[in-house]
Amino acid sequence: MDRWFRQREAPSGRLLIFVHGFNSSYEEAVFRFAQISYDSGADAAPILFTWPSQGSIFGYLYDRESANYSRSSLEKVIEEAAARRDVSEITVMAHSMGSWLTMEALRQMAIRKGRLPAKLTNVILASPDLDVDVFHEQLDEIGRDQSRITIFTSKDDRALLVSRRLAGGVQRLGAVDLTRPEVQASFAQRGITVVDLTSVRTGDSLNHTKFAQSAEVVKAIGRRLIEGQKVSEGNLGLGETLGAAAIGTAQGVGSAVNAAVTVPAAIVDRGARQRLGQSIEDVGRNIGGSLQTVTGN
Repeated sequence: MDRWFRQREAPSGRLLIFVHGFNSSYEEAVFRFAQISYDSGADAAPILFTWPSQGSIFGYLYDRESANYSRSSLEKVIEEAAARRDVSEITVMAHSMGSWLTMEALRQMAIRKGRLPAKLTNVILASPDLDVDVFHEQLDEIGRDQSRITIFTSKDDRALLVSRRLAGGVQRLGAVDLTRPEVQASFAQRGITVVDLTSVRTGDSLNHTKFAQSAEVVKAIGRRLIEGQKVSEGNLGLGETLGAAAIGTAQGVGSAVNAAVTVPAAIVDRGARQRLGQSIEDVGRNIGGSLQTVTGN
């Protein structure tokens, strides 16, 4: 990793670590992260953290155990990155079950070190396959640093509906109903920003990868990173950009009143991903072998 980073470090010193989700083969994880890196346009050195998913829709329990097994490895990667003088900011983006793995790694780190590294400025949980109550327990362990977290949800996420059934009917974090005032308040009180992508339409039949299928979503994240902003800052503006709803701390911690904004999803549409096939060669040239892979097995 040291040799690679010296060759590939971003001029900004920013680092983007991606943690894939359930039912994701190595090849799929590499392609997905290459697409995200390209679409975001972020000046950040990309690192893919892979963990041993079975790559099968029937391997849910296998993947869950593999994610648990890999949490200390992810913690080590983040700690080593934060210790580097040439790294100024770290963003961790996790998808689906990778969000469980990421939160567990951060929880461990907070318990062992007393807090998260200052350089870890953004934690993005996209369609998190995570028990809502367990998430709140993890936040309690993380403490004051939880305000760095941004969550992308969608009530029509069909993959999380299946996960909920497998979990005995327990609500998944990535499919919470943000129209309920008590749900809004629970996040606002903790300083957590949540962006609801339910109104966003993409070509994903399961509605589980909206954050990546929509180029506008990824670009909006990338612009924040380029500007040196936390993704969780100015959350209402982020929601407006995506044609989505956003809640967070815009009106002050502890108040979710008037913190929800809903606008027509006119910016993001199904056609946003039609250029993906034409861009594959561009992705290859842009990434050019600069994608570092760290395995958690």
